[in-house]
Amino acid sequence: MPLVVGVNFRKSGKAYYFDPAGIALSEGDPVIAETARGIEFGEVTIAPKDVLEEEIVSPLKKIIRKATQADIERAESYHSKEKQAFSICLQKVQQHNLQMKLIDAEYCFDGSQVTFYFSAESRVDFRELVKDLAGALRTKVQLHQVGVRDEAKLFGGMGPCGRQMCCTTFLNGFEPVSMKMAKEQCLFLNPLKFSGVCGKLMCCLKYEYPMYKEAKEKFPAINSMVDTKEGCGKVVELNIIKETYSVQLESGSVLHLSIHPEADEPCGCPAKDECARYNQTRLAEAPQAKQPERINGGKPFPVRPVKAEAEPQKPAEPSKPENPAGAEQPAGNGGSHRRRNRRRKPKQQKSE
Repeated sequence: MPLVVGVNFRKSGKAYYFDPAGIALSEGDPVIAETARGIEFGEVTIAPKDVLEEEIVSPLKKIIRKATQADIERAESYHSKEKQAFSICLQKVQQHNLQMKLIDAEYCFDGSQVTFYFSAESRVDFRELVKDLAGALRTKVQLHQVGVRDEAKLFGGMGPCGRQMCCTTFLNGFEPVSMKMAKEQCLFLNPLKFSGVCGKLMCCLKYEYPMYKEAKEKFPAINSMVDTKEGCGKVVELNIIKETYSVQLESGSVLHLSIHPEADEPCGCPAKDECARYNQTRLAEAPQAKQPERINGGKPFPVRPVKAEAEPQKPAEPSKPENPAGAEQPAGNGGSHRRRNRRRKPKQQKSE
């Protein structure tokens, strides 16, 4: 099996495989390698390893040598020139009134070529711009248009999770991501919530998609009808992590069932009785909670008889003011009550 080593030429770039050519290399070593653009300065990001012949698509280029201190200083000097070239290119873009967004500039290790990365919503004719830049920088100029994902990768930044973006740390390429992946993971379908810094769907939606897709094969489909001990119902929710699903019965109640039938049944293991005896022993040996002190000597309190509900009292009539002395009483029953005179029986005369 051939021996290969992975080299990155940009901090957020893709790792390319090279033939170590018998040079002892380890991760983090600066190297000088031959590429399609010429001689490049890079860093080993994947230690030498053996791969299959089928994994090698094209003939491998070789590592020229380990980078010396002079090579490192030369690479740093060209990094400083990249800022100057970027400002010059920005001025030329404004002069030509081109609708393009300049992102970054990159020099080759030998200074024979400078590459400018830009983004644009439509096709841009930059032939006149290339001529002006070549005359101003005195070197070969190449312009490379990138998409919104590559733009975010070149700029870098923090993702919604609070960590550095995956594309700037460990991803070597971009793979298509669709809303179907979010749907398979039972996530709320909101594109704004799943969009990354680039405005596209986040790459991390693809990481757990195969696991969720395989796990959902064990579950009944949403809105499907299933039979339970309580009756027939409709599946309304899935919980992939807990391996449970919710079923709504015709009565309106909801059951939470497990995909493992034995989980819904009582324990039938051989040690069931032994476990029960062990738990009972532990409960008996456990210190009892202190009972609260009883008052009244532990005797029951006398029961208070329940009073009969009293009839609602009528509101009292407002008292009438008393008549002043000497005032005439009105006729009839008005004023104070008059005393009724009893009729006296006539006395019987005694007979002589």
